[in-house]
Amino acid sequence: MISLKQINYILAVEETLHFKKAAEMCSVSQSALSTAISEMEKQLGFQVFERDNKKVLITSVGEECLQKAHSIKLQMDDLYQLGQALKAPLSYPMSIGSIPTIGPYFFPKVLPGVRNQYPDFQLRIIEEQSHVLVQKVKTGELDAAILALPYDIDGLLSFEFWEEDFYWVTHCDDPLIHGPEISSAELQHTRLMLLKDGHCLKDHALAACKLPSSKTDQSLASTSLNMLVQMVAGKMGSTLVPEMALDQLVMGNSELETSHLSEPGPHRKIAFITRPNYAGVKNIELLMQLFRQKLKHKST
Repeated sequence: MISLKQINYILAVEETLHFKKAAEMCSVSQSALSTAISEMEKQLGFQVFERDNKKVLITSVGEECLQKAHSIKLQMDDLYQLGQALKAPLSYPMSIGSIPTIGPYFFPKVLPGVRNQYPDFQLRIIEEQSHVLVQKVKTGELDAAILALPYDIDGLLSFEFWEEDFYWVTHCDDPLIHGPEISSAELQHTRLMLLKDGHCLKDHALAACKLPSSKTDQSLASTSLNMLVQMVAGKMGSTLVPEMALDQLVMGNSELETSHLSEPGPHRKIAFITRPNYAGVKNIELLMQLFRQKLKHKST
């Protein structure tokens, strides 16, 4: 009988393509892991891996085996969650992903209050781009993720809990500054700097402004909002940032001015995504309620 332990072992080898690293990941000796996988391969009647002293290769039938192993592990994890869901709210660990344009500005606002109310809640957070998080939620590596919508989540559930607009950030010497609002038509006359391709914030900002990508300065594209704002302070151009990031990125810097983007909003929506059969949906709903409360408190 093939065990869940053996399934976890082959998935660890698939991830690392290295038996020693996989053993360390599973907290077992390399010999124990190798023996367990060899026994599994004997029961299956085929090799999952080809290995020598230098590398590990996945066989063609091993690829199909690993796909089924992912599905089995995901179903077992969800089965375990059924029992956990009967426990007190937020009493068992959760793993949540977040995109870089949400996590650093969002979690400092909401987590201290959640910790005060649920001090035993164990939360693991990872930061990745949207497409990576969607895949990790699908495979069960994450229980849920927090994304900015619209975004293609391909069969996953989404639970919107916040929405916000964009703000134009520019140097105080910019001649376009004329008040608390700015239109997308006016932005066409600026040197607009946005994040690099692959960051959904860029797509959302361009959609809100109804601007083509060609209207942005690709030579100054960055991977972080903080870097963009520093370039604005250096008079290299202007940028757009989400409302939740304003206080961390802009407030207190006398060289910077902000104007609300006067295009119809909300310019982006914040949502949890998770699998349709994830058993911890009630905990996600509770977190959404707590997050709304904390965000509303911070914005007043």
